[in-house]
Amino acid sequence: MEQLQIKADIRKETGNGPARALRREGKMPAVIYGPDTEPILLALNINDLEQCLKNRNLNQLLFNLAIEDGKTKPRSVMIKELQIHPVTRNYLHVDFYEIDMNRKIKVPVPVVPKGKSKGVELGGVLQIVRRELDVLCFPREIPAAVEIDITDLDIGDSVHVNDIPLEGDIEIPADVNFTVLTILSPRIAEIEEEEVEEEVEEAAEEEGETAEAGDEE
Repeated sequence: MEQLQIKADIRKETGNGPARALRREGKMPAVIYGPDTEPILLALNINDLEQCLKNRNLNQLLFNLAIEDGKTKPRSVMIKELQIHPVTRNYLHVDFYEIDMNRKIKVPVPVVPKGKSKGVELGGVLQIVRRELDVLCFPREIPAAVEIDITDLDIGDSVHVNDIPLEGDIEIPADVNFTVLTILSPRIAEIEEEEVEEEVEEAAEEEGETAEAGDEE
C-alpha cells in the first residue's frame, strides 16, 4: 500500500482561539499519539490533508508524517479520528495514531461482490449483510477491499466469513462464522422490504404522537 506524505509543525498553543487563528491561515490543529508515543500537538496545512483524502477511504490510509521541529522526525501514522463541521463540512481537527510497520493492525475494509450470481439471474436478490469487515494485516498489506465471487451462488445460498479466501498474510478475526452476504428469494426480499417500510412508518407515527403530546403540555 502507498504511504502518503504529509508535513506538520509542532503546535504550542491550545484552545478555540488559537485553533480559529490556525484555520484563518489555512491550517488546522492535530495531535499524534500511540501506545509508545506521548501526545504531540501539531498544526498542518488543510489543503494537504484534503488532497490526501480525496477519493480515498479514510480508514485505509497510511501516512508518512514529517514533523518539523528544527529537524524532521518522520512517523508512520493512520487517522484515528477526523472532526468535520456538521454544516460547512470543513475539517476541524485530526487525530493521528502512530503505528509499528512490523506489527499487524486491525482496519475496516469494504466488502465488494464480484460477478453476477445465477440466483440473481433467476430473480433472486443479493443482500449484503456486512458491508465492511475488520481485517488484521501488516500496514503495507491493507487491501482496498474484500472481494467475494458470487457467480456460482444460487437462491438461498450464503457466504460466511470463514468461506472467504484471503491472499497473503491477512486474517479476518471472527469468533462466530457470521453471514457476509446471501441471495434471497424474490418473495423473502419483498417481505423484508415491507417489514422495513412498516418499521419506518411506525417510527414516524411514534414521533408524531410524541410531538402532539408535547404540544398539549
